Amino acid sequence: MPSLRQLQYLVAIEDTQHFGRAADSVNVTQPTLSQQIKELELRLGSTLVERGRPVRLTPIGRDIAARARRVLRDISQIKLIAERSKDGMAGTIRLGVSPTIGPYLMPLAVVRLHRDYPALKLYIREGIPADQFTELRGGNLDMMLAPLPVSGSDIHIEPLFQERLQLVGAPDNPLFGKGLLEYSDFTDQPVLSLDRRHPLHAQASGICERLGAEIQRDYEGTSLDSLRQMAGSGLGLAILPELYLRSETGGEDMVRRFDIRGWAEKRSIAALWREGTAFADTYAAIAEVVAKEARDILT
Repeated sequence: MPSLRQLQYLVAIEDTQHFGRAADSVNVTQPTLSQQIKELELRLGSTLVERGRPVRLTPIGRDIAARARRVLRDISQIKLIAERSKDGMAGTIRLGVSPTIGPYLMPLAVVRLHRDYPALKLYIREGIPADQFTELRGGNLDMMLAPLPVSGSDIHIEPLFQERLQLVGAPDNPLFGKGLLEYSDFTDQPVLSLDRRHPLHAQASGICERLGAEIQRDYEGTSLDSLRQMAGSGLGLAILPELYLRSETGGEDMVRRFDIRGWAEKRSIAALWREGTAFADTYAAIAEVVAKEARDILT
C-alpha cells in the first residue's frame, strides 16, 4: 500500500517536473525522494515517472497523482475539521485577491472582519485570477475574490456584488465638449487596458467592440493606477471599476468620466472556495462581510 509521503512526493514531481525542486518543496533530500518513488513503483508494479529533462509522469503516473491529490486534500480537511471544532471562527485564512479588487475594497473589509472576528487572521495575496484559481484547487489558497465568469464543479462560487465599469479620459479630451455622448462617438478611439492575463482585459476588449474603439496593444498597464495615469496624460482612454474610482488610492484627480447614453457596462465579483471544505461557513462569513462593505461603498 502506498504511504501518504510517497503520494506527496509523486504530486511534487508532477508539479515541479524536477527531482531536486520536488525534494525541496517537500523538505527532503533528493536521494530520499528518488528512493521513495522507486519503492512506490515497485509496490504498484508500474512505472510512474519518465526520468528525463523535464521529468514527467507516465499516463498511469498522472492518473495516480490526480487521485493522490484528492487523498492529500481529504487528509488536510480532516485536520482542519479537528482544528475547527476547537477554534471556531479562528485561525489564518489564505485569501487570494485580484489586484483590480483587493487594494480598493479589502482595507475597510479587514477592519470590519477584525472587529467581528478578532481571532481570525487573513494572509492576503494579490495575483492573477487564473493563476490563483490553480492555487485554490491545489490547496495553496483557502478562498479567492475574483471577477466572474469562473467555472469548475469542484469550486463553490458565491456571487457577492456588481460594480459599474466607467470609461474615463483626460479632462481636456475634446469629447467632453460634446455633452451627452453616443457609443458611436468613440469609433477608433484608443483605449488602454491591463495585460491579457487579467479578466478586465477581456471585458475591455468586449466593450471596445461595442464602442468601435481600439485596444492599445503597445501600452498595456500593469495596474489600475498605471491605466489612470496614462489616461490622465492623454495617451488614451481607460475603463476603470467604480470601486477604484471611489477609493483613496484611485480617484478622479487626473481623469474624468464620459457621460454616454445607455452606458451600463459592469462586472460581477464572487468569492470562491473548494466544495466540501471544512471551513465553508467561515469563508461564507468572510464573503458576507466583503459583500456588505462593497455595497456600502457603491451605494
